[in-house]
Amino acid sequence: MDRFKDRVAAGQALAKALSQEEYADPVVLALPRGGVPLGLEVARALCAPLDLVMVRKIGVPHQPELAVAAVVNGAHPELVVNEAIAAHAGLSRQDLDRLAEKQLKEIKRRRAIYLASRASTPLEGRTAIIVDDGIATGATVRAALKAIRRQKPLRLVLAVPVAPADTLSELRSDVDEIVCLSMPPVFYAIGAHYADFSQVPDDEVVRLLAEAADIPSNCDNQR
Repeated sequence: MDRFKDRVAAGQALAKALSQEEYADPVVLALPRGGVPLGLEVARALCAPLDLVMVRKIGVPHQPELAVAAVVNGAHPELVVNEAIAAHAGLSRQDLDRLAEKQLKEIKRRRAIYLASRASTPLEGRTAIIVDDGIATGATVRAALKAIRRQKPLRLVLAVPVAPADTLSELRSDVDEIVCLSMPPVFYAIGAHYADFSQVPDDEVVRLLAEAADIPSNCDNQR
């Protein structure tokens, strides 16, 4: 089984793979919190701005680890539902909307912590590269992709170090390109594919985003 040393090492490997192709006016969009260390490495390699896609999993009540849906905030919040799980759990659309509202409030709180008053980076006509530390079921990533597609990027790229092949197959219609470094025939939890999969705390996310803010000017100085 392939294992990455940590998220930084995975981000560097992902950045190397993405650097093999030219992307028009790229913007890197990380899923917090785990995707941010990888997103910073990719943004550095591509001399691109780093922003966040604020997406939250919605778990089944009394079984929160089982994702029934995911929601992304924005001008038009995007809710992606696993209909089979919702039906099995007996959850109506009204139930899901109520659960989503709670997560949207958490998204608003986290964005204020991570980005303060900073506006989102415009994506229309640019290459949007969504980065996370791995994919399991794909529920949260699918919500992110649908929300980003609404912003009319020129090209939509999904970039992750590890994911199951069947999940990526289900996501291909939502993107223009997928870059994945490892698709294990037997997929364990994402953390099983890292030697160090420690949680990324909020203050680390803030620090990494502050580092990312200097990338455009640093790249200009190197030209």
